[in-house]
Amino acid sequence: EFLKDKHLENLNRAHLTLAHTSHGINAVADYGLWQHKNAPVELTALLYSDNMAAFEAFPGSMEGDKIVPKNVWPHITLWTSQGVSAKEANILPDLFAEGKANRIDFSPPIKMC
Repeated sequence: EFLKDKHLENLNRAHLTLAHTSHGINAVADYGLWQHKNAPVELTALLYSDNMAAFEAFPGSMEGDKIVPKNVWPHITLWTSQGVSAKEANILPDLFAEGKANRIDFSPPIKMC
């Protein structure tokens, strides 16, 4: 219901960031072998505020290796309002803790491949 009137044109670019250059170039390079591959992901919750929405997301294993993101809160940004950058979705858990965002937990988690 929350997303029905939101503009989701950029959803085809949705992704789960494992590491960002802010984590260091070596951290980013460590994930190079999984770039552009489809890894299993579990969606455990939807967090949203008036300005953004994102799935809490945890990657699984590929080729026997557990994929562990460097991001403190691994997520897939779904939507941001005009003027709000996608990276701001990183603060959704903090906004939720402050009562400024909502959280819907998925039980069981939604599994994607």
